[in-house]
Amino acid sequence: MRAICIVLDSAGIGPMPDQAEYGDTGAATIPNLARVAGGLNVPNMQKMGLGNLADIVGVAPTKETNGSYGIMYELSPGKDTTTGHWEMMGAKIDFAFPVFPDGFPKEFIEKFEKAIGRKTIGNYPASGTEIIQQLGDEHVKTGNPIVYTSADSVFQIAAHEEIIPLKELYRICQVARDMLQPPDLGAARVIARPFLGTSGRYTRTPNRHDFSLTPDETVLDVLKAKGIPTYGVGKIYDIFAGQGVEPHVTTKSNADGMQKTDEAMQKVKDGFIFTNLVETDMNYGHRRDVPGYRKALEEFDLWLGKFVKTMKNDDILMITADHGCDPTYKGSDHTREAVPLLVYRPGKPGKDLGIRKGFWDVAATVAKHLGVNYPKGTPVI
Repeated sequence: MRAICIVLDSAGIGPMPDQAEYGDTGAATIPNLARVAGGLNVPNMQKMGLGNLADIVGVAPTKETNGSYGIMYELSPGKDTTTGHWEMMGAKIDFAFPVFPDGFPKEFIEKFEKAIGRKTIGNYPASGTEIIQQLGDEHVKTGNPIVYTSADSVFQIAAHEEIIPLKELYRICQVARDMLQPPDLGAARVIARPFLGTSGRYTRTPNRHDFSLTPDETVLDVLKAKGIPTYGVGKIYDIFAGQGVEPHVTTKSNADGMQKTDEAMQKVKDGFIFTNLVETDMNYGHRRDVPGYRKALEEFDLWLGKFVKTMKNDDILMITADHGCDPTYKGSDHTREAVPLLVYRPGKPGKDLGIRKGFWDVAATVAKHLGVNYPKGTPVI
């Protein structure tokens, strides 16, 4: 018996009631990109009920779905990856992780530089692909790592792999993680952002690594205590700082993530398979690439049609998202949005799940399906 949850990173479905408080009024990732792109072709998610959740060009409502469908409202404040995934697994938080619109305090940077034995450059909010073009030459010349942040609660460190080897970059990031602790400087994630290339042609490599804070107890811990494995695919292990996630594999792309989810189905006969597909967010949402985002969703849907045929009758599949990142919206940041929830069980009829108060209904559903007690959230089955 298996539970599978696939997170289409940033694939929001529409406004949260408090969206205006975040300056995101009107953001609706999937509906807006479908409208601007001239339509979305996702027949497999359409059959599960995606078109029943919002007005999505090209995705008409389905009267008799083969899956259950609903919308989830986030209870925790914020609109970041860590908050969304933690709540999804039951760890609702009551505070927003701090952000650093003016960069990190000078006093902290000085202490950090002393701790790693290197000066740093940057220390301002920026696009990761742009800042390596802006500061890459100086980094290569001096060996000083590039520090930057974004609208999210992140401390990012970029370094050329031939200047600062990966092992050293990861060590530097761990130093930062140890120093950046709640409450004031508790950035949700420290992210290693290695790159390669030459002047004017620097490109990031797939060797990114996230160093997250550790969540309070989640359903993953409960599963582990019962001897039920959680197989993490993509950045799941990093998001939970490894807590309750074992075994795990990293991914280089959505295609790689889908292939490794297929492989997990061969390896895991009983347990939880938890996948994050990051390209919708990283490559297309943040870069406001509407055609790219549409293509990524359609490629996932094509794979999904084959994937469901590998499921056993006692498996359950949930498809959702962790926040929005509307590629039609202003700026380049995440957007505060509700997220879709599609639930598929082979041979079982679908139903309207309505609006779910909390992402943690995913955790409750996983727990019920796998036969463990978990007090948070409401199962959808």
